[in-house]
Amino acid sequence: MNDSSWQPEPVPAGPAYDAQVGPHTRPMPIVPDAAGRDFDDREARDRGAAPRGGPLFRDETPPQEPMPSPPPPSSQAPQNDSPPPKKRAGRDLRAAIGVGVGLGAVIFASLFIVKAVFVGVIAVAVVVGLWELTSRLQEQKGIKAPLVPLAVGGAAMVIAGYVRGAEGAWVAMALTALAVLVWRMTEPPEDYLKDVTAGVFAAFYVPFLATFVAMLLTADDGPQRVVTFLVLTVVSDTGAYAVGWRFGKHKLAPRISPGKTREGLFGAVAFAMAAGALCMEFLIDGGAWWQGLLLGLAVAVSATLGDLGESMIKRDLGIKDMGTLLPGHGGIMDRLDSLLPTAPVVWLLLAAFVGTG
Repeated sequence: MNDSSWQPEPVPAGPAYDAQVGPHTRPMPIVPDAAGRDFDDREARDRGAAPRGGPLFRDETPPQEPMPSPPPPSSQAPQNDSPPPKKRAGRDLRAAIGVGVGLGAVIFASLFIVKAVFVGVIAVAVVVGLWELTSRLQEQKGIKAPLVPLAVGGAAMVIAGYVRGAEGAWVAMALTALAVLVWRMTEPPEDYLKDVTAGVFAAFYVPFLATFVAMLLTADDGPQRVVTFLVLTVVSDTGAYAVGWRFGKHKLAPRISPGKTREGLFGAVAFAMAAGALCMEFLIDGGAWWQGLLLGLAVAVSATLGDLGESMIKRDLGIKDMGTLLPGHGGIMDRLDSLLPTAPVVWLLLAAFVGTG
């Protein structure tokens, strides 16, 4: 059926009705909605337009236009044109430098005045280092490495190395290990193997390696050899820090020491080789500059491995420093980490290059 054929049915007309709407149309009843608007207003609202008549009541809030969606978070972030913050050292550099200068003064004063006093300085450092290591082992792992035989045997080991050389050092090491085994027998057998193993490890790691510093001192140019050992180790650490801090981008061993970089290792090698050439040429009797290059390379590698080794121990223990005795440095063991494994390397190479006399 076409729309044009449809006609509305006639409706009864009356005078009143015709006067309002006319005779041929019948309006739909107006049904207000819940807000008081009629049907036409609701249709306008559904289409997004404003109602024709506006609000029906004064206190009625007119419909609000939808708020625009906020821009992405990246566009809301304030623009910061300031340069990125400069890298900062993780420690108090003033305290570290002050403590380093003080330790250097004590070492050099004892080294060039009376050799025996410097041997005493080594023995004291060994005993303090053993105390720090055994304390951290007990606190973090519950390992009770006996400190008394370690401290007595460690000091005796350093003195024996200075007086009797390598043979005396090995004998003192064996006696110290035996003393650790016997001393631990005075306590219950639980964890005996773990405790004595840690004790023997501590005896080898701290006093035995430190004995090679005392053995360097026995040569005629012993003070110069010790200075060469200390200078090369410190220069290696300084070169690694300076170059790594400025140019370091590629991690060397992120799981062990996240702060170390390959660029820092190259800096350590370059600095140590240059210092080694100068020390062998001007400090060591009969030394040559090319020997210093090899010595510096070996020191850079051994110092880096020593630092990584102690970092591995500290990560296993869950600590940052071995102690707090030295402001800006941590503990004694945090300063001996690169020195201890470097001492036998320097002693061996100097003995091969210029002898032990």
